[in-house]
Amino acid sequence: MTTVAPATDVRRHELAEFLRSRRERITPEQVGLPRGPRRRTPGLRREEVAQLSAVGVTWYTWLEQAREIQVSPQVLDALARALLLDSSERSHLFALAGSTDPTPYAPCPSVTPALRAMLDQLSPVPACIQNSRYDILAYNTTYGRLLCDLDAVPPEDRNCLWLMFTHADWRAALVDEAEVGRTMAAKFRASMAEHLAEPAWKALLKRLEAASAEFREVWARHEVVTQAGKAKHIRNAQVGMLHLEHTNLWLGPAAGPRLVTYVPLDEESRRRLEILEGLHASHGLSAPAPAAV
Repeated sequence: MTTVAPATDVRRHELAEFLRSRRERITPEQVGLPRGPRRRTPGLRREEVAQLSAVGVTWYTWLEQAREIQVSPQVLDALARALLLDSSERSHLFALAGSTDPTPYAPCPSVTPALRAMLDQLSPVPACIQNSRYDILAYNTTYGRLLCDLDAVPPEDRNCLWLMFTHADWRAALVDEAEVGRTMAAKFRASMAEHLAEPAWKALLKRLEAASAEFREVWARHEVVTQAGKAKHIRNAQVGMLHLEHTNLWLGPAAGPRLVTYVPLDEESRRRLEILEGLHASHGLSAPAPAAV
């Protein structure tokens, strides 16, 4: 009589093989680690993956040995980033682990073709669609160059909070970056009150706390602020100082997606936005790709 292994056993062994194969294809240089003179292992060592993912070496070793252990979505997210997985590989990782991806790289269904067309029509006024977690779901050409080269940012990192606390160009464009960061963290805390148990929110918070001492400091204050428009002063790297009015237009319930616009407050700012839009067109840059949820 033939014995068939349980589906969970098969998945664990497939997961172990997949992790091993992804680990062995990455060079230390790709993740900022020294190669060292006595390296025999192809790719990364297990302890290096564990270090990059902030998990225990023994725990990660057991995972590659297909042992029966529980893996949280947050740990899988950390492993996916450490192993430089693309969107297809990431989806495969979560499927093998039988887990739901807290930050799936899929087009947001709430961003319809009509909304994308509206964003384009608003240019040169910078405009984007965000959700309450500050993920940037879609944007027009001038927003894509307002604070940094957003097209060059991986879709999974197109989040205003993440960029505020980790992206040098984004931070440099903000005239009062410390106050902006403090206010954004307070708005995020107020929004998160309705999403405390959701993996995507917890994963973003964990990433921010791990990446930024500044974020940890302002988060510890437990400040809360509601969403509101206000004047913004942005120092664009290509066209100089811009004086803009930040406005939110909710596309559904207040906890859902919103249209964010930056209307110029004076003629000089409008002229500079038109120049910024022209620079984008003159370089033959393609329209921004659909962002992830």
